[in-house]
Amino acid sequence: MRKQEAREAALADGLRAKAFGITPENVDEVIEKRSHLLKSVFPAFSQFCQSTFQIEPKEMLQVLWDLWLPLGIKLASQRQQLERPLIQGILGGQGTGKTTMSKVLSLILDQLGYRTVSLSLDDLYKTYSDRLVLTQQDPRLIWRGPPGTHDVDLGLNVLDQIRQSQNPVMVPRFDKSAFGGAGDRTTSEMVTGVDIVLFEGWFVGVRPIDPDVFETAPPPILTDEDRAFARDMNLRLHDYLPLWERLDSLIVLYPTDYRCSLEWRKQAEQQMIAAGKSGMSNAEIEQFVNYFWRSLHPELFIKPLVKDATLVDMVIEIHADHSFGEVYCGLIRNSCTDAINRVS
Repeated sequence: MRKQEAREAALADGLRAKAFGITPENVDEVIEKRSHLLKSVFPAFSQFCQSTFQIEPKEMLQVLWDLWLPLGIKLASQRQQLERPLIQGILGGQGTGKTTMSKVLSLILDQLGYRTVSLSLDDLYKTYSDRLVLTQQDPRLIWRGPPGTHDVDLGLNVLDQIRQSQNPVMVPRFDKSAFGGAGDRTTSEMVTGVDIVLFEGWFVGVRPIDPDVFETAPPPILTDEDRAFARDMNLRLHDYLPLWERLDSLIVLYPTDYRCSLEWRKQAEQQMIAAGKSGMSNAEIEQFVNYFWRSLHPELFIKPLVKDATLVDMVIEIHADHSFGEVYCGLIRNSCTDAINRVS
């Protein structure tokens, strides 16, 4: 791409340009920095594409240039200005690409000289034995995942140690295959010198809402029992607020239609079955996904969140084909510049 074309492309999308702090005055410097970073990160990125997706890196080059590189540069800048480890929250449902983005950002930030650690909300699950006790206390918690199935104190302890630059830190890890797929805590990872934590999960940063909304909730919240379950999960979210307070910034990977996550899950299971692995049937997947929607429905919890620029620093829209759409700072789009000033 010629320099003039790159300059025009970087400024063409006003919302995205604001989200990444690109202006007519600094666009040449931005492109130069991004170009150098692309050259240095490309070998590792190429290997990642081929080993993880079995595809040529050129198929993901555009998203690397337009999204992941500028986002990596933005996080590095935030870390530098913060003068302590940065805790970056990433909220995204099934199939939104939060794990892939975390891995690519780690490659980019490594090239920029920053030690990055990925922490999933899944890594904070209670032990298998603790969840057995929990299920006896509340038989509605048939699967791990909803609020109440995590060890919040464990998460607070880990994030506080990292924020205080303690070394080493034992980062919890979770083995989903243990106990026939029920999962259990596994050996922790010892890390040192952490600069940035990418803390991702399907309800990272999600806050309690007015319980009255459950009276007119969308499907699959249909029965009195469904509404009671939704209210109880909403109450349990209060326990997670201290964890969200440790976040320095929150990015939301936001499907243009939340129902895409059901189709994405079906596609993923079909690919696993085609590869000779065990997978759920479509009926089992629908039961599984509906369970999560009954606990924290995206329309009730995520949609209002992305409209609040005081809580969300960046929104990345995800289309049904997994391509990304608009990138902006909160859905109160006029406040984008204020949000940039707040985090920088």
